[in-house]
Amino acid sequence: MQIATLHDLMLHELRDIYSAEQQLVKSLPGMSKAATSEELQNALQSHLAQTEQHVSRLEQVFEILGESPRGVKCKGMEGLLAEGKGLLDEDIDPEVLDAGIIAAAQRVEHYEIAAYGTVCEFARSMDHSEVVALLGATLAEEKEADDILTGLAEGGINALAARDD
Repeated sequence: MQIATLHDLMLHELRDIYSAEQQLVKSLPGMSKAATSEELQNALQSHLAQTEQHVSRLEQVFEILGESPRGVKCKGMEGLLAEGKGLLDEDIDPEVLDAGIIAAAQRVEHYEIAAYGTVCEFARSMDHSEVVALLGATLAEEKEADDILTGLAEGGINALAARDD
């Protein structure tokens, strides 16, 4: 795909995010299953449901724009998820693993926050108000997910991981 305009760049970025969200839908169940904290498991399961909504919203965005969501594989998300999965394969204390899962999940959230923030601004600058509303809703949920993960880390998971130090 030739990227000659801001609209073309936005489509490319939206396709990248669509790929990222689909990869995340496949990875979140394993992360949730590996977590030992019930609160962390619940947060990851809740975010899985949100992520499925994010995929649906992106499909709505592509429908509004009259475009296909296919065509780009998000290598950034692929790498972030591979790093997180690698942690699950380590010989690691369960409480330390929970702290590591939070760290991996927050890297994913920060990646998504940056991506959604960018495409929201692209859409805003082209007066795609309906697209901005859909993407903005997802951006708010990504920020909320990051806040929840921070709360879990600060609320005891990191302290449990540090107790043997």
